[in-house]
Amino acid sequence: MTIDRWIAAHAGFSPDKPAIRFHAGDLTYAEFDRAIGKAAHWITYERGIKRGERIAYLGTNAPDMLVLLFAAARTGVILVPLNWRLAPPELAHAVSDSGTKLLIHQPAFADTVLAILADPLLGGDASVEACEIDPTKGGFAALLAENESLEAGDGDENDPLLIVYTSGTTGRPKGAVLTQRAILLNALNARHMHDMRGEDLVLTVLPMFHVGGLNIQTTPALYLGATVILHERFHPRETLAAISAEGPTLTVLVPATLAAMISHPEWGKHDLASLRAIATGSSDVPLELMTPFIERGVPVIQIYGSSETAPVAIYQRVGDIPAELGAIGRPGLHSRARIMLSEGNEAPAGEVGEIEILGDHVTTGYWNRTEETEKTFRGGWFRTGDLGLVDENGLFWFKDRLKNVIISGGENIYPAELERVLRELDFVKEATVVGRPDPRWGEVPVAVVVPKEGENCDETSVLQAFEGRIARYKHPKTVVFAGELPRNALGKIRVDQVRELAMGKVLDGRER
Repeated sequence: MTIDRWIAAHAGFSPDKPAIRFHAGDLTYAEFDRAIGKAAHWITYERGIKRGERIAYLGTNAPDMLVLLFAAARTGVILVPLNWRLAPPELAHAVSDSGTKLLIHQPAFADTVLAILADPLLGGDASVEACEIDPTKGGFAALLAENESLEAGDGDENDPLLIVYTSGTTGRPKGAVLTQRAILLNALNARHMHDMRGEDLVLTVLPMFHVGGLNIQTTPALYLGATVILHERFHPRETLAAISAEGPTLTVLVPATLAAMISHPEWGKHDLASLRAIATGSSDVPLELMTPFIERGVPVIQIYGSSETAPVAIYQRVGDIPAELGAIGRPGLHSRARIMLSEGNEAPAGEVGEIEILGDHVTTGYWNRTEETEKTFRGGWFRTGDLGLVDENGLFWFKDRLKNVIISGGENIYPAELERVLRELDFVKEATVVGRPDPRWGEVPVAVVVPKEGENCDETSVLQAFEGRIARYKHPKTVVFAGELPRNALGKIRVDQVRELAMGKVLDGRER
């Protein structure tokens, strides 16, 4: 069964129920299903896109992307969500690498699309067609109102549905392929995680070009016939106001957005009582970002996953905290997880190793990257590249990114351990730690610190914070001060760019 049948079923059971609430106009389940059918017909018969071919979407959050997702499911076409925050050459890579035939975009990105199509990677390739869809004028639902419709058929749930390009914190992004079955099993994991039900109101503010915004709550809510309150993009004031005014029961936020809400002047002015839980993840989540919400009566549950796992793989359930605060949880209903040592043996409880995931929600591989796909899997298990441990109670804990581990004099140093110390300093706004080559030790840790505005912060005061708390050999050897930390669209720190700072490059006009 293909996932477009979810919407067709809800259109029959609850035709007038809102599926998507959006500032430019709501869609009931009946209207949503009609838009999907008309878009599916348009893709197949007017644009000539065949089963297995790729279409891309470039735009901020809008109902149109969800219409395209389910229309792709109905037609067997593969959708490539594009990160609108990337530069045209980066987007051209995704379009070229995926072999996209049709690029659908919002009017605001018309110039970007021209630059993409003119990029040498595409070489003026006439096989890539562009089409503009305006969400402020009703999007697909209005544009195709008079079109014929393609009804739900009998597609294959094992068909590829999405090619999601990885965040690219290091190196060129790869396209992780997710099947329709992966989206279904992810939805089942998410339902279990959130105790999600059809009566829920889900607030989506994270970008849907990432699986976090698309699949942690949004597609699971539509699977269950719930209502999605969709924002074009995240803004702390608008998010706080929406929680107070519209009464969502669930939302997903990453650490950067949690921090933005807590530090906003209107933080204490809005009622958050409607929220049954906030889900968060994507990186190490500091307790100081979760505690302010918990103190206001809103549970914060952690999820662990990646683009390659759709992403819901390991999670806490609503009601599992505060006893498990800080843990990433347990393997989901449709997931298996383990910790593996570098020698290829499973780690005993309490020992750090690489987190590996197994399940039908995991990617089938990277698009056009056979060699990298083979390296990423071990006997069917997906090697996440992240370090963690399982405690004696079976709880999983995230430790650090494997690629971020600093090996100094033969000893492993985990940046996350040092970053926790830095975050506790009153004069530090944010900080991270990376390795820098050293002729004697191989690598040494370097702290990159963003001071709070108006605070007097120097290297000595930063380094003193580690005395008596962290083993001497782990201490940062120097401190680099920056105006901000470079981040990608999901708020993850760009490690490659931070390493440039640590090597003494110039940022914001200041010598490091």
